[in-house]
Amino acid sequence: MAGAKKVISLRSSCKEEAIDITDLVNQVIKGSGIKEGICFLFVPHTTAALFVNEGYDPSVVKDILSSLSKLVPAEGNYAHLEGNSPAHIKSSLMGVSLLLPIEGGKLSLGRWQSVFFVEFDGPRQREVWAWLL
Repeated sequence: MAGAKKVISLRSSCKEEAIDITDLVNQVIKGSGIKEGICFLFVPHTTAALFVNEGYDPSVVKDILSSLSKLVPAEGNYAHLEGNSPAHIKSSLMGVSLLLPIEGGKLSLGRWQSVFFVEFDGPRQREVWAWLL
């Protein structure tokens, strides 16, 4: 049904990782029957994020995660007592939502683009919520 929330469940396997969820999102779109429209994705977690970037060469994602770790080091003068302040900061920098076009019953992405869920405080059970409009 168009507009109804769909839940994509994920399990991260390490402290920080990017998981290509393009195929999972396309499966949700296919199951909905929507051919043209908009896909809104949202991560209801404060230490995870979403982004779109190159999915062909895994070194691109590795470079993104490495650069984020340089910008927001694991050790610092953080006030948050749980010890995961870097994960919260990285999530805020990357963002927790995406708005993507649907064409031909699947995401309309550039040739090399993929959709990634990124974990900053794993391993954990996670969700990505999708609304198809």
